[in-house]
Amino acid sequence: MARVSYTLESLANAKPGELSEHLERGSIVYFPRCPFNLPSVEDLEFLRREMPGRLARKNVSYHHESGILSGARGSSTIAARVAEILRGHNARVKDFLGRVIPRLAPNWEPATSSFRPLEEKGRGLASHASNELLHIDAGAYGATHGDRILRFFVNINPEQDRVWASKGTFAELFPKHAAEAGFAEARTSLSPSLPEKIYSAAVHALARAIPTSRLLDTSPYDRAMRRFHNFMKDSILFQQSRDGYVEFSFPPYSAWMVFTDMTSHACLEGRFALVDTFIVPLTNCRFRELAPMGILESVGSPPRP
Repeated sequence: MARVSYTLESLANAKPGELSEHLERGSIVYFPRCPFNLPSVEDLEFLRREMPGRLARKNVSYHHESGILSGARGSSTIAARVAEILRGHNARVKDFLGRVIPRLAPNWEPATSSFRPLEEKGRGLASHASNELLHIDAGAYGATHGDRILRFFVNINPEQDRVWASKGTFAELFPKHAAEAGFAEARTSLSPSLPEKIYSAAVHALARAIPTSRLLDTSPYDRAMRRFHNFMKDSILFQQSRDGYVEFSFPPYSAWMVFTDMTSHACLEGRFALVDTFIVPLTNCRFRELAPMGILESVGSPPRP
């Protein structure tokens, strides 16, 4: 697993499909300086000043499907300004990604735009919610049914690096730890049953009004991914092992993107980050066999309910 760096010059000279291929192979695509305009200095200072004391949940998040802002206490005026800042930033992220990874963009779904105002180190969250523990993303946005979780990060802390750790990709980790995570040797289908398909459609419709209802959705694939996510966070031996362990620092105003359902990661320290999440159809991916769905189909099996 690697971090591949692009300056504005090297980005302009990148070959078609180059960045998409890096992402699909599990690399972190890194920009030493965010390659597009950030919110205004006044808006960034507003987020850094106001949001730490107004946080009501793990993060402040704008849900694009419903137009609802969650996680922030305060007046409607405050909430409206935060929502406007996050919407505007997401529009610039989406425009940029549409130009540099166009193959992944068709029919993708902007999930959330979030601001992370608190220091991650020593935050003391429950293990399954903690960003400090190594994990792959699963279940945080409801069932994806095999579609990919692409996230774009910007460190808007003017003074402090954001520090990550990784132990490799799902393709590297799952074969090593499948038995420990409770996966059976016999393969079973990852295809949802007809009742599950009907249930998922109903949950998706409800989520347009109530974003958190997405978390009620499920599928054989998503149960498998959630089980592996929980194993990673719950296993003291896995967390303490330095097999494949590497750390990355992201300086102020740098940006990076990665398929977080594929590349293991933990945020060891840092505060003040903007995070935009997109659900990318698996059919947009060129290398299905490298995606978690492909790995589960070829190597393992999902847990039985």
